[in-house]
Amino acid sequence: MLILFDLDGTLIDSTEAILESFHNSFTIHNFPAQEDEKIESLIGYPLDEMYRALGVDEDVVWDFVATYKEHYRKISTQKTELLENAREAIIEASKFATLAIVTTKTGRYSKVLMEYFELMHYFEVLVGREDVEHPKPHKEPIITALTRLNKDDNDIWMIGDTKMDLISATNAGVNSIGVLSGYGTKESLEPYTDIIVKDSLSAVKYLKSRKKLHT
Repeated sequence: MLILFDLDGTLIDSTEAILESFHNSFTIHNFPAQEDEKIESLIGYPLDEMYRALGVDEDVVWDFVATYKEHYRKISTQKTELLENAREAIIEASKFATLAIVTTKTGRYSKVLMEYFELMHYFEVLVGREDVEHPKPHKEPIITALTRLNKDDNDIWMIGDTKMDLISATNAGVNSIGVLSGYGTKESLEPYTDIIVKDSLSAVKYLKSRKKLHT
């Protein structure tokens, strides 16, 4: 079995770091302040798409992204925490499956975060934003992870908290589980997966019991 985990809202909560980095970029570039709720509603999309949705002009979008990343890099480990049960989920999943991370975050910073939490060694592959041309909901991030894993296994699952994770799974032809620990609501996830659970540990327990039934 192969299990692909999203990061934000699935394994980690970096909302504080994300919001602070956005507000810092607005200040530096003299852009009007935005409400936290509006920013949070876009988490899961690539940064450039988030800035466009917030009204940043195309010709300066990447300046905002660069400013964001520089600030986020400085504060991410101090202002990010593991979600409840995430550590247990990863450790339990590693006992019966091969694990990977598929995220729209910058892969370099994501690896630093997971190493900070002493969990990166449980994952064979981490695919971040810079590793693909087309981020989720496109299939490319998942296909890239599967190519790098190079495992002959048809029992593949994507676990994520937003519809982008679930649509990406569908586009890639793999199974998916939605979790309610992050930014997506049950109503927003229901059209895209048949399985919605509380959090990553609940998802892992479901997959463990499922594997037992099929062995």
